[in-house]
Amino acid sequence: MKPGAQGRLRSLDVFRGATIAAMILVNNPGDWGATFAPLLHAEWHGWTPTDLIFPFFLFVLGVAIPLAFSSRIERSGGDLGPIYRQVVRRTIILFGLGLVLAWSPFFDVNWATARIPGVLQRIALVYFFASLAYLNLGRLGRVWLSVGLLVGYWFAMELIPVPGFGAGDLGPDGNLAGWVDQLLLGSHVWRYAPGPADPEGILSTLPAVVTVLAGIFTGEWLRSERSQSEKLIGLFVWGSLAATAGSFWGYFFPVNKNLWTSSYVVLTAGLALVTLAVIFYFVDIRGRDRWAEPCLVFGTNAITVFVLSGLVAKAMYKIRWTDVDSVTISLKGWLYHHFFSSWIPDYWASLAWAVATIVIWWALMRVLYRRKIFIKI
Repeated sequence: MKPGAQGRLRSLDVFRGATIAAMILVNNPGDWGATFAPLLHAEWHGWTPTDLIFPFFLFVLGVAIPLAFSSRIERSGGDLGPIYRQVVRRTIILFGLGLVLAWSPFFDVNWATARIPGVLQRIALVYFFASLAYLNLGRLGRVWLSVGLLVGYWFAMELIPVPGFGAGDLGPDGNLAGWVDQLLLGSHVWRYAPGPADPEGILSTLPAVVTVLAGIFTGEWLRSERSQSEKLIGLFVWGSLAATAGSFWGYFFPVNKNLWTSSYVVLTAGLALVTLAVIFYFVDIRGRDRWAEPCLVFGTNAITVFVLSGLVAKAMYKIRWTDVDSVTISLKGWLYHHFFSSWIPDYWASLAWAVATIVIWWALMRVLYRRKIFIKI
């Protein structure tokens, strides 16, 4: 049966919620200088578990597109206008929320260097283009689009010369994506990024669209009339093949989250498929989902908790005062020192703060979940 006929695909909400919980975990250490390596991004080439979180979320976003749009398309009678308006509306809201998150909480930013790209901005853009592809291209057309974007991006990064560096430089300073960001965005990029490229920059958004398209293919697979065992096997097989192919491609075009390289797209899509397969087996096939309620709490209000947790974290950095020793301290620093770092070893204190942040937001979101309040963006 199709997920739509059985009700909501709970494994998708679990996967989404686990991804959001992981985002909160890695975005909120007590001390960035005392953070375990797996909870940090790779410095440049290569990957850590943290580098899987964002592509996993984009993949889940793609899985949800056919599940959300298919019935509306069938009822539309060929009039896709309302669906297009929904896509545009959601794109604008997500992009706007991204700017608010980047410039908040008090908008006391230097507008000459205010960052324009960001996580929600990339989500907005890839959602927009992937949705248009789903609505206007058949499956084969989307396959060719995916291949074209991945191979085209690889060739562009390897063959187009960058002034002062030449062609094929994939280092932080000489790569084509960084040059494009510097040319079009100037100083409006993430100031902590290695090199001039923004991690959610312009050119690297193109292969990120394919991450969502991979999710769309998966959503169509899950909507098909195949048996649950066939679906499960397909997820495992395709996931294993993609992860292997992405790893092999990485020898020629290195796996790199900052550049969102084509090998990174294929590798992370494969790992996302395998992860979804595991969750699908336990939650939707075996019906063992009591363990997953914390993830469901996050997954049903994913964007809401992501935005609110980001705003609160930034506010705690911004709220500052001078103590009796004339030392300026932030609200976050005061809380972290008094409740964590003063009695827990550094790295474990940093992790404990992050875990406590997850628990607090889970408790708040659980109130919405229990009352069936799901804020749709």
